[in-house]
Amino acid sequence: MKERTFEENLKELENLVKELESGQVPLEEAIKKYTEAMEIAKNCSDKLNNATAKVNKILKENGELKEFDVQEEN
Repeated sequence: MKERTFEENLKELENLVKELESGQVPLEEAIKKYTEAMEIAKNCSDKLNNATAKVNKILKENGELKEFDVQEEN
């Protein structure tokens, strides 16, 4: 089975939330959908954290990766 993209996961999560918010889902089905939604949300969160880690690295002049550190001014 092909892994879904971040965008596909997000769309599926939105659909699950709409179904659950409708109040028309029987309890047992709602529990399944809630569990699935939480798994998708964790997957999305993991992908975002991974992407953030990659973006926070920059190349030094010699081509070596370095952590990007933002200095906030007070």
